[in-house]
Amino acid sequence: MKQRLSLYDTTLRDGQQTQGVQFSTDEKHQIAHALDALGVDYIEGGWPGANPTDNAFFDTAPQTRAKLTAFGMTKRPGISAQNDDVLAAVLNAGTKSVCIVGKTHEFHVTKALGITLEENLVLLRDSVAHLVSSGREALFDAEHFFDGYKSNPDYALDCLKTVHDAGARWIVLCDTNGGTLPAEIGKITSEVIAAGIPGDHLGIHTHDDTENAVACTLAAVDAGARQIQGTLNGLGERCGNANLTAIIPILLLKEPYASLYETGIPEKALKGLTRTSRMLDEILNRVPRKQAGFVGASAFAHKAGLHASAIAKDPTTYEHIDPALVGNARIIPMSNQAGQSNLRKRLTEAGLDVAKGDPALGRILEEVKARESEGYAYDTAQASFELLARGVLGQLPELFEVKRYRVTVERRKNKYDKMVSLSEAVVVVKVDGEKRQSVSESMDEAGSDRGPVNALAKALAKDLGQYSALIEDMRLVDFKVRITQGGTEAVTRVTIDSEDGQGQRWSTVGVSANIIDASFEALLDAIRWKLIRDMKEPEG
Repeated sequence: MKQRLSLYDTTLRDGQQTQGVQFSTDEKHQIAHALDALGVDYIEGGWPGANPTDNAFFDTAPQTRAKLTAFGMTKRPGISAQNDDVLAAVLNAGTKSVCIVGKTHEFHVTKALGITLEENLVLLRDSVAHLVSSGREALFDAEHFFDGYKSNPDYALDCLKTVHDAGARWIVLCDTNGGTLPAEIGKITSEVIAAGIPGDHLGIHTHDDTENAVACTLAAVDAGARQIQGTLNGLGERCGNANLTAIIPILLLKEPYASLYETGIPEKALKGLTRTSRMLDEILNRVPRKQAGFVGASAFAHKAGLHASAIAKDPTTYEHIDPALVGNARIIPMSNQAGQSNLRKRLTEAGLDVAKGDPALGRILEEVKARESEGYAYDTAQASFELLARGVLGQLPELFEVKRYRVTVERRKNKYDKMVSLSEAVVVVKVDGEKRQSVSESMDEAGSDRGPVNALAKALAKDLGQYSALIEDMRLVDFKVRITQGGTEAVTRVTIDSEDGQGQRWSTVGVSANIIDASFEALLDAIRWKLIRDMKEPEG
């Protein structure tokens, strides 16, 4: 029979320690519901009493199938567990499970807490016993455990045995500094189990400072640990925590884990993993990491012509899993390394049927290679490639024509005597047989300047006649600039990522010696691609 692994998500606490990340209470609720739908066993909601957001979250705690867990610390020295207000705040959150962190490294006991090793054992025992006597499931995070074990294994083990005897359901070994490597994690975890701490009461919590957090987690599982702690997308302090969006598909799809273990993650939820990962990035207003394993946009992208040719015959030649298993998709990018197999595959995905051996294939490849020599890059800008191919094939409808545009940037003092900048754009287009002029400023609702490209985007979208309604839900989500040549002949390449209300996401590219012109070209491509995809294509 398969052994059960428990998945404990710490995104709502550890994830919030990521530099630049601050969840609102509503966002924490949204993430909690997504985690519950995914099928994790525990959702750590935060530290009640530590900040208003966490307090509000527990005051309006969501109803979840997963065990909602409050996090805190052991009682303070010199105060009984019953009278410790910090421990009381964690209990008052009302969760059935409570996780507390405590010291297991002698250096931290004597230096950080300033107490004796024996006093710390009493502190650990009383804290866990108080949780258990209060009717709560007690989890203990053994902070700095691996460093402590390497320094004084006997004392580190005494700490674990103390909380185990006090009734802790899970004892979680923490590589708090993230410096322990997988082989050492596995060896020490085995020794902990051999010393009398049962594996089915043992968890693992790793950080990614050496980019080994996932490997370290699996090493602990191999050694016998049966609870895994981690975060969505590997969020966390410094370099992050063990990434559950990588760990979960490994456990479900990779051997020997798929045969040896079971989790609470159903097949349907696994197919929503990519969507869940990107939902978190959307909440954080961050661009998803393209190279992320399993869920990244480039995780199943095959650029080389040789690879794409083999993929067309059998995807397993260059793919370790079917991308659909995790809700992702295969991409055949276009670049100057592409062959006709890449090209035909990509054209088919765009709804363009071109027969093998058609001379148009050669013309498209030559156009791609010529443009890339000028600074364009189509391996990431798939929407711009599709428009290029349509143009060569004579299948690019003339939706509207930009007759001219102008952007001005003014810097001046406002009424508060502060220097501010403001951009204004004027765009003239010919659409529906007539010229239309639109003007827009770059100021947003909050009174902040969003820049000249924003002003251009708003002016262009303001009046496109019959097409205006089709782009109402479109927005720009990322803007990247690169100088492709140096010196006075510098060429600027701008790549824009766009998204719409249906969840479509696409990338376009523009190249010019002028950054505004390059941006406008990429912006035009983004709108044209969206229109072609969402409307019934006109004849001709």
